[in-house]
Amino acid sequence: MIRFVFADLRRLWAASLVIVLLVALATALGVAVTLQERALRLGSARAADKFDLIVGAPGSETQLVLSSVFLQPAALPLMPGEVLTKLIADPHVAWAAPIGFGDNFIGYPIVGTTTALISGTTTGFTKGQMFAHEGEAVVGSGVDLSVGTEVKPMHGAAGEGGETHADSIYHVVGKLQPTGTAWDRAILVPIQAVWHIHGLGEDHDHAGEANADHNAAAEGGEEHHHGHIDADAPLDESFSRDVPGLPAILVKPKTIGDAYTLRQTYRTTEGTRAVFPAEVLTSLYATLGDARTVLMYVAYGAQTLVAAALMLIAVIHVAQRRKQIGALRAFGAPRFAVFGIVWLELLLLVAIGVGAGFGLGYGAAEFLAGLFTAQSGVHMPVEFTTSDAVLAATFLTVAALMAALPAALAYRQSPVEALRG
Repeated sequence: MIRFVFADLRRLWAASLVIVLLVALATALGVAVTLQERALRLGSARAADKFDLIVGAPGSETQLVLSSVFLQPAALPLMPGEVLTKLIADPHVAWAAPIGFGDNFIGYPIVGTTTALISGTTTGFTKGQMFAHEGEAVVGSGVDLSVGTEVKPMHGAAGEGGETHADSIYHVVGKLQPTGTAWDRAILVPIQAVWHIHGLGEDHDHAGEANADHNAAAEGGEEHHHGHIDADAPLDESFSRDVPGLPAILVKPKTIGDAYTLRQTYRTTEGTRAVFPAEVLTSLYATLGDARTVLMYVAYGAQTLVAAALMLIAVIHVAQRRKQIGALRAFGAPRFAVFGIVWLELLLLVAIGVGAGFGLGYGAAEFLAGLFTAQSGVHMPVEFTTSDAVLAATFLTVAALMAALPAALAYRQSPVEALRG
């Protein structure tokens, strides 16, 4: 029987190819949606794992996480700088690091921070070393800059009226190991240098100037204050003096209990808001899940249409083979053999289509994940799980039931009537 099935499929290769392609494309749509949505969840969750607690000014929690964890540009409101000194002195805190946004270099965001954050969230350097002076920078693994490169910070984007700080230059002194986060595409510099470039620091109206400068940077406008980097100035991360207003502080609590204590303290303190990135992402996942549901309904609709088309093709196929089926019966082939041949042919074609569809869907998801990773720096793991095997088994079970209908038509066909027709 198997040899007859393969010989028959070779003879009808064009029709067989059409069936396989229809099944493959319908399957690939659903698989691609499922894998890509899962990759977004896993990738974003793993990126947020490195950041236990974020403290910022009252406002959108979602935007605070997107800007701090995924480095999405936005004009965040600023909180008082003394929040940083309080957190550093807090016995519940292992380390607390400020972050400052606004500048970029050839599309890579420049983030002002401290050595504590870099040491606490990375596994070391592939080349070079940690910055030790204001004029030094370290770059993520996804930044296409080598050690020794000069970096001239720019406000906003070149095509949107951005302005380069011509008198301020960083020198890359180290390149970090990959982390799989958006920070792989960031240029990390001392926070003090960011303050000084924008005219912040001692003898300034910190909060007001920080707000003006930060908003100008996020909107691509000209800066309100000009400063310069003292390239040889050693870093002092004690922050014992006045600190300018800050958009966000990343906090590493000592224990889980400390994390909840800190969140409660800085959620109720006037002028601050503390969030767990994982909790904020959960609400985003709900929105993502709604979008996935809509796309899956589209995929199910496409699969239903393909199933109906396959049934029509199969019935027409059996009708066109009436004489062949009649000849088989006339030469002594039992009814169940005819049923088995027709059923096995259709099931085999659908199985090949499902397998090809899973391959196409995986390839499409990998392609989209690669584009997202190249743009954001967040690694998107595309991987199959047990639920995907269940989905494939479900497809094949439905296909087996569907294939039984045209096979039953062949089973009930009279050899005499078939040969007469």
